[in-house]
Amino acid sequence: MAAHNPLLRLRELGQSVWYDYIRRDLMESGELDRLIREDGLGGLTSNPAIFDKAITGSDLYDDRIRQALAGAPERSTLDLFYHLAVEDLRAAADAFADTYRDTGGRDGFVSLEVSPELAFDTEGTVSEALELVARVDRPNLMIKVPGTLPGLRAVETLTARGVNVNVTLLFSVARYEAVLEAYLKGLETRLEQGQPVDRIASVASFFVSRVDTALDQMLDERIREGRPVEHMRGRLAIANARLAYAHFTGIVRDARWQRLAAAGARPQRLLWASTGTKDPAYSDVLYVESLIGADTVNTLPPATYAAFKDHGHAEASLEQDLEQARALIQGLPDLGIDLESVTDRLESEGIEAFADAFRHLLEGLEAKRARLTP
Repeated sequence: MAAHNPLLRLRELGQSVWYDYIRRDLMESGELDRLIREDGLGGLTSNPAIFDKAITGSDLYDDRIRQALAGAPERSTLDLFYHLAVEDLRAAADAFADTYRDTGGRDGFVSLEVSPELAFDTEGTVSEALELVARVDRPNLMIKVPGTLPGLRAVETLTARGVNVNVTLLFSVARYEAVLEAYLKGLETRLEQGQPVDRIASVASFFVSRVDTALDQMLDERIREGRPVEHMRGRLAIANARLAYAHFTGIVRDARWQRLAAAGARPQRLLWASTGTKDPAYSDVLYVESLIGADTVNTLPPATYAAFKDHGHAEASLEQDLEQARALIQGLPDLGIDLESVTDRLESEGIEAFADAFRHLLEGLEAKRARLTP
């Protein structure tokens, strides 16, 4: 069967496929169960933009909004959102319960993000994360925390507290290295305290296509100046991701990690995010086919998921052309391109985009609330 379904072949190669989408009817229609059964779907991710489209862009939640307010009319709009989101995440987590059990806690996770307003607030992030863990009350929940500098401290603290963390909005190898260090320190703290580490899972969500979008624009400027850099377009984000994976494989071989692994710790897997192709000149499965490797996750939006299932080719590719990837990245300064400044900007833009979506969501939910209640 795997020969006819590239998604199943990815699983054979050690990569888990998650779905970057959630909406009430995904669970209620049985569609999520079908994806799990037929494609081996291993998890699900959400973010404020996805919830914004689901809740304010459809009438699917209207009855639940009425019911929630009938029982607690004084409920704040923020609390109303989390009430709706928690119901969805619980339903999704329950759909993945067998996956979670059958994989020994490696897969079957659903992700819920803390408020984007807390991206630079360590204490606020930790507090809200713990509250969401308690509200969802499912072992296969991951809390999404932006990988900002204050977020790093939250990742370490939450890991030490035994929370599964999905560290999101990572664009640079250097920041990813710091995220992995925070995870290791959190595990080491637990170990020193005599706490178990064998049921904690974490992923580092490394964004891909947004990097190419930004760098391709800069390359186009160089091309207009007569620089022969056409060959670099559409390759830098993949090179960046492959260097991150090279760091991961180095870490899991060293003695520090082996001590944690001996206690049952699980590696923090790289999760490829933003894997939908934005440039129509590129293959619609470019960021799936180019980033296939063991101990990784790829979270796919529905269109990319369907495209890869239809015509994707699955073979291990992450460790190919590593020296070429390094050379591509090292060649950027000669072109006057500062990758660190680009990735810093992408982080800021990503946080602001999620914050805007969150504000739009709450405004839309407030408007629905007024319309749906007498």
